[in-house]
Parts: sequence; C-alpha cells; structure tokens
Amino acid sequence: MTSSSALAGGHIGLNVTDLGRSLPFYADTLGFEVIGEGKEDGRRFAFLGRDGTLVLTLWQQAESGFEATRAGLHHLAFEAASIDEVRAAEVRLKDLGVGFAHDGVVAHREGAASGGIFFHDPDGIRLEIYAPSGAEGAPAPSAAAPTCGFF
Repeated sequence: MTSSSALAGGHIGLNVTDLGRSLPFYADTLGFEVIGEGKEDGRRFAFLGRDGTLVLTLWQQAESGFEATRAGLHHLAFEAASIDEVRAAEVRLKDLGVGFAHDGVVAHREGAASGGIFFHDPDGIRLEIYAPSGAEGAPAPSAAAPTCGFF
C-alpha cells in the first residue's frame, strides 16, 4: 500500500461462545441481515450486514466470555443517523432484556453534541449505538473522561 492509497469499508470479526445465541442478538436486536452462515461442526460462523454489505462476522471460537481487562477489543460502536434512532434502539433493547452500562442516552463527554447508549452482547462484549449530534444536554457519566472509554 502506498501513502496515497485510501482504505475504505471493511468489517469487524468477533469471536463468540455460542453462535446460536449471538446470531439472533445481532440479527434481530441490532437489525443485521444474515448474508451467509457456516454450520459445520467446529467451523460455525455467520456473515451479517446491511443492504448486502458485510459489516460483522461472528466466529464460534471462544471458550469464555469477553474480558475487559485483557488487551484487544475495547468496544464496538455503530453510528445511527439520528438520536431518535438511538432512542428507538434503546427501547427495543430494553424490551428484550438487554442490560445497559448507563441509564438512557448519555453524552460522549460533558457538553458534547454526540452521544449514545452503551450495553453488552451475550458474551459481555461492550457495544455502543451513537449519533454524532442530538445529545446536547444529555448527562455525561464522568466530567473527567470520555463516556465511551469507561464502561
């Protein structure tokens, strides 16, 4: 790759302990469509996306849940078009019994226009749905640190 090359697109791959549990979480609760799936013993996976574009892969390769204190993924954030979409996702997730790190929409930092909701997937992987604006006046859990950094 040269210095003039630009990277675009891409996807995230997550290891999960139980694809049968994680696939409905990401597909149904977060609105991803299943683009492809491998069901062979020892090689279970799912390709998830939107409008046919790959966004997320789930690999059933983990033996235990997410450990926030280990090096690696900190959290995975999905951008919504508006704060109203973030709030709609919050209602849908609460109706499904998903636990949240903070109560309601919170600002990314004190006084920020951007903000979102913070929660965990079935393996404890930290997730965020945010909007770049519309969170003006929403509380920030800490005045001294970014909200998305500590949950």
